[in-house]
Amino acid sequence: MSAAKIRKLTDEQRSVDLKAVEEAGWKVQSDRDAIYKEFTFRDFNEAFGFMTRVALRADKVDHHPEWFNVYNRVNITLSTHDCGGLSERDIALATFIDGAAKLFV
Repeated sequence: MSAAKIRKLTDEQRSVDLKAVEEAGWKVQSDRDAIYKEFTFRDFNEAFGFMTRVALRADKVDHHPEWFNVYNRVNITLSTHDCGGLSERDIALATFIDGAAKLFV
């Protein structure tokens, strides 16, 4: 998707789509238009397996998370740099990430 076609979430999308990911545990950042969530796994192997699954999807859809990993914890921030804030891409990737995390529970 070209940068010209990527748009920030509308007010309606924020009240419906963003609310849905917030209910799944994603937090809107106070200092920027982004969402954040922390994941904890049993060990490093599970955390790395989860990150690999997310990385393959992110590369396929050309939308890459900001993330940080220490042992069994993975912290993820999503924002669309091409539009300077949250877009449908972030909602879609957050939804995928939540599904991927469930595979390790």
